[in-house]
Amino acid sequence: MFYLDRAATTPVRREVLEAMWPYLTGTFGNPSSTHGVGDAAARGLADARTAVARVLGCRPAEVVFTTGGTEGANTAVKGIALAAPRGRHVVTSAIEHEAVLESCRYLERFHGFDLTILPVDPDGVVAPDVLREALRPDTTLVSIAHADNEIGTVQDLPALAAVAHEVGARFHTDAVQSAPWLPIGLDVLGVDALSLSGHKVGAPKGTGVLAIRSGIPLEPLLHGGGQERGRRSGTEDVAGAVAVATAFALVAAQRDAAVDAATTTRDAVLDGVVAAAPGAFVTGSRTARLPGHASFCFPGVNGETVLLELEQRDVVSSSGSACAAGSTEASHVLTALGLSDEVARTALRLTFDATLTEADVPVVVAAVAESVAAVRSLA
Repeated sequence: MFYLDRAATTPVRREVLEAMWPYLTGTFGNPSSTHGVGDAAARGLADARTAVARVLGCRPAEVVFTTGGTEGANTAVKGIALAAPRGRHVVTSAIEHEAVLESCRYLERFHGFDLTILPVDPDGVVAPDVLREALRPDTTLVSIAHADNEIGTVQDLPALAAVAHEVGARFHTDAVQSAPWLPIGLDVLGVDALSLSGHKVGAPKGTGVLAIRSGIPLEPLLHGGGQERGRRSGTEDVAGAVAVATAFALVAAQRDAAVDAATTTRDAVLDGVVAAAPGAFVTGSRTARLPGHASFCFPGVNGETVLLELEQRDVVSSSGSACAAGSTEASHVLTALGLSDEVARTALRLTFDATLTEADVPVVVAAVAESVAAVRSLA
């Protein structure tokens, strides 16, 4: 079987499970407890925080452990906007994950913020000049993802963040999809906050990180005992924090080789599918694109039916964001590119890691071509 849906989730790495195990068994204490068992857990939590900070190039105090990308995005968008706003204007893009879009809409509905949603070009790119034109003296926050999960397009975040900073606005990025592939960090990307998810990099679901620069006020979503320096109350998941730290360290150590291999395979898949499936076209940028990410539309073919045909051929894939699975609505990402609802519903996304090799490409391409042909024959 070819599992080509890694943008949705990844299996937990063995090294991660082994690192977690002591904190699920012998070192099980509450890190806030003032006894030996609690102290041992607190040391594990502190070590995990330091390890994450090392990968992100920030200070341990700037790391907040969360339950994943959705909580991280909600905390950043709502927390920064509400804590000490310069004004009541927030900016995001038309292709953001729902966690960001709905957080912005929440601010609009319940707190009187003005919301500007930026358009993208046909490749899904947000132009710095478009952002500059949207900014106002009262813009308090801009939130634009580093890379899109449906089309794989990577944004020029340093350029976009620099534009936002020209007017004094804070900049948050959802770096969930880029974390397995690209260098990430507050300084590397030039951002003020970034949210990450553990299960995209080989840690368990329900784990994540929000990195936020020291000195930026943050209103917490969860109030209570004041854990995580008052930014997220609740007893910390020490084993989950250790898992995230271990997974991100492994990704960082293996990144260069993985990127080279997956980029070569990606390009072969993109070219192969377009050549083998009549009418197919690539969605997203061909150049500013994540390694291990190939996405297409097949006009006139039902995308969900193609997925079923592919699974019959031992290829597991998706039509887009797992968070929107089962929705009858066309993808807001694809329609933002200018595609019609009808064409957007023909989408296929193949996401993989370096274990998919060039030798596997002909098999995958043939499976896609056969599946599309089978669906067309039913029309």
